[in-house]
Amino acid sequence: MIYMKVCGRYITLICLSLYSVISLAQNKLNNVIDEVVWVIGDDAILKSEVEKHRLQFGSSLSGNPYCVIPEQLAIQKLFIHQAAIDSIEVTDADVNPYVENEVNEKILLAGSKEKLEEYMQMTMTQIREEFFDQYKNELTMRKMREKLTEGIKATPAEVRRYFKDLPEDSLPLIPTQVEVQILVQQPRIHIEEIDRVKNTLREYAERVNSGTTSFSTLARLYSEDTASARQGGEMPYMGRGELDPGFASVAFGLTDPAKVSKIAQSEFGFHIIQLIDKRGDKIKCRHILKRPEIKQEDIDTAMIHLDSIADHIRREIVSFEEAVRVVSDDKDTRNNHGILSNTKMNEMTGDRETTTRFEMSELSTLSPELARVVSALEVGEISKPFTMVNSKGKTVCAIAKLKNRINSHRANMAEDFQILKASVEAEKKQKVILDWIKEKQRTTYIRINPDWRDCEFQYPGWIK
Repeated sequence: MIYMKVCGRYITLICLSLYSVISLAQNKLNNVIDEVVWVIGDDAILKSEVEKHRLQFGSSLSGNPYCVIPEQLAIQKLFIHQAAIDSIEVTDADVNPYVENEVNEKILLAGSKEKLEEYMQMTMTQIREEFFDQYKNELTMRKMREKLTEGIKATPAEVRRYFKDLPEDSLPLIPTQVEVQILVQQPRIHIEEIDRVKNTLREYAERVNSGTTSFSTLARLYSEDTASARQGGEMPYMGRGELDPGFASVAFGLTDPAKVSKIAQSEFGFHIIQLIDKRGDKIKCRHILKRPEIKQEDIDTAMIHLDSIADHIRREIVSFEEAVRVVSDDKDTRNNHGILSNTKMNEMTGDRETTTRFEMSELSTLSPELARVVSALEVGEISKPFTMVNSKGKTVCAIAKLKNRINSHRANMAEDFQILKASVEAEKKQKVILDWIKEKQRTTYIRINPDWRDCEFQYPGWIK
């Protein structure tokens, strides 16, 4: 895709299943006789709210939904109320990318905007408003939790005590991980092929500008960005820093939604762009991506060249690192000795971390071709040349070196200090949150309908 994802994964609590909000569920909800079932401070939790969440999340909940859901809603209200006291704000710009991703995902599942509106029995405006409120609440809650736990760190001494006191079978099991170096060459692309792609895009632009064909139709038929093509080339609201610089410089220069841009070149290929809307420092547009085709003879030439480089490395005429610096076409790894970096969310702390280690499943997600090659290598071995599709969707030729393999094992201080440190910090943060919730339960007015009290709550203390 031309844009980078705002989040490694969607926020779990509010990633709604499309089929949990179909018209049948709406009809069931409309038949609920409403009543106040919980009161938290000045806020009420209605039976209809609980039923709505049960229809959306019931299959994924562990425990009685009529106990779990109102408790989750009560905790959310505590955090949101505290966020208002502490002047913690979540802006529209913070929320909109999540909403657009969610809406686009639902449209993709439904097949069209019209079908989504039919399923949800709402207009697109109402759908966006509902998702907006849900994501704003969740992001506000997240920011409040982050404020409560900011600055919490684990010292090396605390990590050592944690490791020392844990039974061996309670230590985290670390899957097999690898560290990989890669040298990439882009096969030659002939100027005639570039001209062909540009002429094709100019023809599309003329058809749109003349009113012969809509931009959306052409995007669905011909764009090579498959994710946005399904939506008629439409992309979410994105900031300049979230887009490829070549794409952004053209897109942010557009002012007339009726006109098609000049041809933009990015790391993904060549584009024409049509403005949809601007909102603050965000832009919403649609685009058509075309990539020049690479001839097999040029792939073969690149493979022969890489085979020669690999031979020189094996014979120690040149090091892998020096070869990468001189001839690699991959700017992301060229200045890092060819070492691949893995940026991901730490599940325990919620922080984004960058490491050189990949689980094989993560490497396969990055590139199935690369993962297959690496799985057959011994540590220090150089692969034969192979082709792969890079993160920009381009076919490239490469050789890889398995720098290190860390076999599956129970976590230990020598190899997994950061993982153990994250475990300690997660426990410390969880204790702060638990103590905060207990204090709020003690000092906040809480009333629960007698019919809703017979529960084993995650946080005892609701019933006084």
